[in-house]
Amino acid sequence: MQPFTEKAIQIIQHIPEGKVMTYGQIATLAGSPRAARQVVRVLHSMSEKYSLSWHRVINAKGEVVIQDDALYKEQILSLEAEGVLVINGQVDLTQFQVKTDEPEDSHV
Repeated sequence: MQPFTEKAIQIIQHIPEGKVMTYGQIATLAGSPRAARQVVRVLHSMSEKYSLSWHRVINAKGEVVIQDDALYKEQILSLEAEGVLVINGQVDLTQFQVKTDEPEDSHV
């Protein structure tokens, strides 16, 4: 497994309940700021194997962007079950995004 993939998996596994991260945020923390699409591939191919909380990952605009209608609804319901407010498929990043520049988030 590539180091980027391993790091991305670790980051996703540590997203706290009730919080979200963006694809680009995970890519940056994993060491490759331009690899947001690679994060999508990691989620697609490894979520089940590593029990990743895929529903906590959204795009940079705060939008749920999964194309499959059933998974789209599942993601929204999963986020709402954790207390994340989703309005018209969008999450307020100022309220629910993990802040990676704060010392207490250094484990992410």
